[in-house]
Amino acid sequence: MQLSSYEDLRSQIVSHAITCEEVVRFYLERIDTHGNDNIYITVFHEQALERARTLDRKLSEGGRLGKLFGMPMAIKDNISVKGSRLTCASKILEHYDSLYDATSVQRLEEEDAIFLGKTNMDEFAMGSSNENSAFGNVPNPFDKTRVPGGSSGGSAAAVANGLAMVALGSDTGGSVRQPAGFCDIVGLKPTYGRISRYGLVAFASSFDQIGVLARNCDDAALVLGVMAGKDDRDATSSSHAVSDYFSEMGKVCVEGLKIGVPKEYFPESLNPDVFRIVKGKLSELREQGAELVDITLPDSAYAIAAYYVLVTAEASSNLARFDGARYGYRSVKSEDLAAMYMNSRTEGFGPEVKRRIMLGTYVLSAGYYDTYYKKAQQVRRVFQERYREALEKVDVIAGPTSPFPPFGIGDKTGDPLEMYLADVFTVPASIVGMPAVSVPLGFDNLKLPVGMHLICNFFEEGKLLGIAKQMQRPV
Repeated sequence: MQLSSYEDLRSQIVSHAITCEEVVRFYLERIDTHGNDNIYITVFHEQALERARTLDRKLSEGGRLGKLFGMPMAIKDNISVKGSRLTCASKILEHYDSLYDATSVQRLEEEDAIFLGKTNMDEFAMGSSNENSAFGNVPNPFDKTRVPGGSSGGSAAAVANGLAMVALGSDTGGSVRQPAGFCDIVGLKPTYGRISRYGLVAFASSFDQIGVLARNCDDAALVLGVMAGKDDRDATSSSHAVSDYFSEMGKVCVEGLKIGVPKEYFPESLNPDVFRIVKGKLSELREQGAELVDITLPDSAYAIAAYYVLVTAEASSNLARFDGARYGYRSVKSEDLAAMYMNSRTEGFGPEVKRRIMLGTYVLSAGYYDTYYKKAQQVRRVFQERYREALEKVDVIAGPTSPFPPFGIGDKTGDPLEMYLADVFTVPASIVGMPAVSVPLGFDNLKLPVGMHLICNFFEEGKLLGIAKQMQRPV
């Protein structure tokens, strides 16, 4: 079954060339074949087939067909689907079933999407390699000795391996974009508040955003348009009007486009192949009529430090609810309440989650709050001002998605600081809350994927995807 895009799939279903059930069976067979790769934590075999049969009946009876009619999708396992496991790839939630649908899930179902299952991830979305999962790591689709990126590594690998047409992920500091770059697909993080976070398990509430992983920009735009919009159940969701993303994408032209190229995104330490491929694409765009504008973002060196102070502080607060008392894993070795709390969290959380809770508790503690947390918030404000100023002069800011191609499994687990640098180029857009996307450019000398990272101004997702479409290597 050759399907280049959802438009192609939809035309075949509507013309009765194939049925929704046939599509779902095709994907489920592929998922079962890749079972040893740990890409899915939970597969909705019966639910997906029943949903497909329902949609087939709807088509035969002449009912309204939703915007995503028959689209087979995967969902990162920190997004709620009623009645299904919601593990966050953690032992502490291994047997927990969600009691309600996330708003994003509800809106996708209303437009006739089909969910195939829940994908693997770094525990509680904390990681850049998918090696922190309690269910085992996910291999990169292009080299099984390497990582797919994280924390949405399972969702990225599902799309890249043809185990879903589109997948949902969550992005806190690059967790959609970085694995997209490592897996040769499109990864979109919209403006903060563009998509409701209701039903997304919180890691760092002022950063978290549901994002889209797809093989092309058209599919990403379609799914974004369905999920976007104000939600009364999420006070941080924006009431900003939802645009016609396809229309906005069509207005983008390379000729006359002003592309901001920060020198800070091309340090001497940048992998040579990444430098060559990204710079090569920028040169191609200049030949096609784009204007490359050298810009400077002098505070970029502080991005990672400020980001990890802020997100660990929020994680420390958000994860306090997982104590073994109300839901999730409870230690059986406890003699009193205090021991139950301590043992449940010690046994239930993995090493990276514990590390971030401890860091967050420290930066929020008396005597250190002003020194670390308050200072990091001030740095965040400076970043917002710098990026606003830069995007008044250019249409988009461009650079590499990651400073290096996919690295080997186990290569960076012993050095957390080195691991954190995998997100050095994606973190700034998360700090300021602007929309950003990773778009596939090509492959290095080892045939490993390299992505381009693009940032636009607030609520310019249509323009951003239009620019990305002009840059994307055909997949």
